[in-house]
Parts: sequence; structure tokens; C-alpha cells
Amino acid sequence: MPKLLLATRNPAKVREYSFLFQDAPFQLTTLAEEGINMEVSEIGPTLEENARLKASAYAIDDRFIALADDSGLEVDALGGKPGSLSARYGGKDASDKEKITLLLSRLQGVPWERRSAHFRCVIAIASVSKIVGLCEGECHGVITFEPKGDQGFGYDPVFYLPELGKTMAELSIEEKNRVSHRGKTARKALQILEGMWRELSQ
Repeated sequence: MPKLLLATRNPAKVREYSFLFQDAPFQLTTLAEEGINMEVSEIGPTLEENARLKASAYAIDDRFIALADDSGLEVDALGGKPGSLSARYGGKDASDKEKITLLLSRLQGVPWERRSAHFRCVIAIASVSKIVGLCEGECHGVITFEPKGDQGFGYDPVFYLPELGKTMAELSIEEKNRVSHRGKTARKALQILEGMWRELSQ
């Protein structure tokens, strides 16, 4: 039976997905564990395209079912930016802190009621370079005026969830996975994986 390859080098994503897919019917593995050094450039113009690119590239043989995602922050006052460029906002090597600083500078003077935003996540699942599943999820919130919280990663410290009264970075991993874009998408992906398992087991 093939392993489920988490096609990301981001250790924070690996931790989240390891938690989200702990009940998946496949053995989880990572690029590092499998010694896969190939890099896949996120050159697509959309989250969907980038997720497809990565999943197809890492589904290199029948040892693996590859699961890859792309996610982005879309800020209404910025016309949906940074969007698919979220991970490279401010430059390829910009730190999370630098990305947040740039984002807040672009929103300087924008009042609270116009700082609405949402996270989007798209997951692609591929088997031997063939896309067999694609799903997405969203999480809506407001961009704060300054970072708060030290959990999570990326833009979590400035993404405020009105219904919880906290930023994403103030949530435990269990709380975050219940409400986040990645958690919502992962639950849809789990249904696809369970269907694949049933087919492979017949």
C-alpha cells in the first residue's frame, strides 16, 4: 500500500498536517524522511495551479500518494493581494516578520471596518503524477493593526477571528485546526483519501 507523502518542506505545515491526518488510512511520510531533495517552483498564477504542480511532481512512483497544498491570504482592501504570492510577499527570502511588516505598511490608514480578509487553502492529491483529488477551504477574519500571539506561522499573528476574539496565532493547534482554512480543506481531503483506500483495498 502506498504511503501518503506530505509534499512540503515547511516544518510548521508538517506539524499541522501530521495532526490533521493522524486518522488517515495511509502511513504518513515527508520529503525529508524519504530523502527527496527535488524542489518544485510555485510558478502558477493561482493557488490551484501551484497545488497541482507540487502534487504531480512529487507523485513520482507508486510508492507514494502525494498531498500538496498552496494557501494564501487575500485582503479585500488590497484587491485580494497578496493571494498566490503570500509566501513570497516582500521577496522569496523574506521572513514571516518581514512579510507582516510589509502587509501592515500597505494597510496603514485603513480603518478596522475595511480590514476584512480571508485565508484560502487548496489541497491537491496525486497518484503517479495524476491528480485524483482537489479541494479547498476558507477562513474569514480581519487584519489587526499589530501582531499578537506566538503560535502558528505566516500571517497568523495579524489574522483576527471575531467569533473567537483572538488572532490565529493565539489559538492552540486543536483550536486552529477546527476553524482554519487548512483544517477545513484537510477534512475534505481526508474523505478523498478514505475513498482511495477503499478502492485500493478491493
